[in-house]
Amino acid sequence: MGPEPEGPVRQAFTSELDQLRLQVEVMGVRVDENLERMREVLSTGDEALARTAVAADDVIDAMNVSLTERCHDLLLREAPVAGDLRFVLSVLRVLAELERIGDLALRVVKLVPDWALMRDQPATFDILLSMADTAVEQVRAALRAWSTRDLSIAAAVADERPMEIYAERFSRDLLGIDGPEAVTAAVRTLVAGRSLDRIADHAAVIGARVRYMLTGDSVHLTSEIR
Repeated sequence: MGPEPEGPVRQAFTSELDQLRLQVEVMGVRVDENLERMREVLSTGDEALARTAVAADDVIDAMNVSLTERCHDLLLREAPVAGDLRFVLSVLRVLAELERIGDLALRVVKLVPDWALMRDQPATFDILLSMADTAVEQVRAALRAWSTRDLSIAAAVADERPMEIYAERFSRDLLGIDGPEAVTAAVRTLVAGRSLDRIADHAAVIGARVRYMLTGDSVHLTSEIR
């Protein structure tokens, strides 16, 4: 005999979980859109696009608050157990990581007043552009793991450290920044580099959380300790 059909209460709860999963995906799309704006602002210094990104981040923050409250309501009202509990707790963590990614993207965007100073240091500026590409791709992979529940993608995002290839050269070239506004250029470049590095870190945490959600093995949460 197959499993018994779900009763109406369980069906309603399952529907709520499905809606929650889809709404996290929508928030992920909004974050991805702002990451693309961040990458474009970093590449071109487009101040109008920077203002658009700032406004879009307010929408992301509002979504985070709304969905977080919805998770808390589900936990209090339904008292989920086992896989359902793991899913809701994972949603809370993914929401937090997406919100942090959005904040870090905004930190890069808000460097636009000093964009020319960063651009005029081609060695470090080229590295920043490559780091931005890597950060965006890592977040997209993490979001793909979430939407498809693909364990192999989640594991790859959680375990890879793609930013390490930039670390030594970035540090060396940062020390080589010169000119009358070298200090300001170096500080702004450092802020951008650290923000991009952290975006990739938060993507790894999402990957680790998806892996835990799918396997139930808490060992897979080690990537969250950073």
